[in-house]
Amino acid sequence: MTLVELPAGIVIGTASESASDETTFTLTEDPCDDRRVVTVPSVEATVTELAARLERWPLAAAVCDDVLRSIDPDGSTLAGVVTESLAYSTLQSGPEFTRWLAERGTVRMPDIADPVRAHRDGNTLRIAFNRPSRHNAFSTDARAALLEALAVAQLDPSVDEVVLSGNGPSFCSGGDLAEFGSFADPASAHLARTRHSPAVVLDALTTRLGPSCRAEVHGQVLGSGLEMAAFCGRVDTQPDSVFGLPELSLGLIPGAGGTVSVTRRIGRWRTAYLVLSGRTIDAATALAWGLVDAVG
Repeated sequence: MTLVELPAGIVIGTASESASDETTFTLTEDPCDDRRVVTVPSVEATVTELAARLERWPLAAAVCDDVLRSIDPDGSTLAGVVTESLAYSTLQSGPEFTRWLAERGTVRMPDIADPVRAHRDGNTLRIAFNRPSRHNAFSTDARAALLEALAVAQLDPSVDEVVLSGNGPSFCSGGDLAEFGSFADPASAHLARTRHSPAVVLDALTTRLGPSCRAEVHGQVLGSGLEMAAFCGRVDTQPDSVFGLPELSLGLIPGAGGTVSVTRRIGRWRTAYLVLSGRTIDAATALAWGLVDAVG
């Protein structure tokens, strides 16, 4: 195997026939089913791109690698979410996120009524993100509304199916960037993420309902949107969907449980690739990797 050491101490392989558990991931230009391996059009171009990204966000990249190696995807969901959140809060205090906030500048958080809509259809609870003008970007008020809707399924055992979807052009484009940086302090933000976590509730519902707790996704399925969908027992996607974890460009890592949920579906190596590269994948690739269960 050829090993390439990138900034932030990230080591990747470039020969799929000898992929290793020790590397962050391995790149190849050939088709490969090994979850430790990512097939790309050009290994050389991808390595160059990765080096540039890791040079700009070395702290977030190193923390991402640490978290993915630390979390047991077969272990406790809450323990994984807590580990992820503590790392996320650390990065919220770091210079890379501070730089992103300065470059973004001051923005106004839009007031959008009914960020989540839910209705009961027999024994099926249908929950839809409802901020279509912002591709259902996930906000604090959306989190509170989602938790309120999910509580119905938690408390009522007659609910035997939960369907999570999104109104408008996308399922969910991730966290609302206008809201980022509005936390009182990283410690309080950590407690809010872990004590009021849709990830933990979705995981519990999936434990009870299996594939009857499902996500129906389309359009942009990014960041927290992908992270939450991946906790569902089944993910159905439309062919137009694109999937990605763009948090590194903010100086952060996934913060809605994705280091647990996405890793369970595709392994830590391909999860690391999505975070560190910032690239998106299409529905066909998501299906081949096991990130979704059906395209139609």
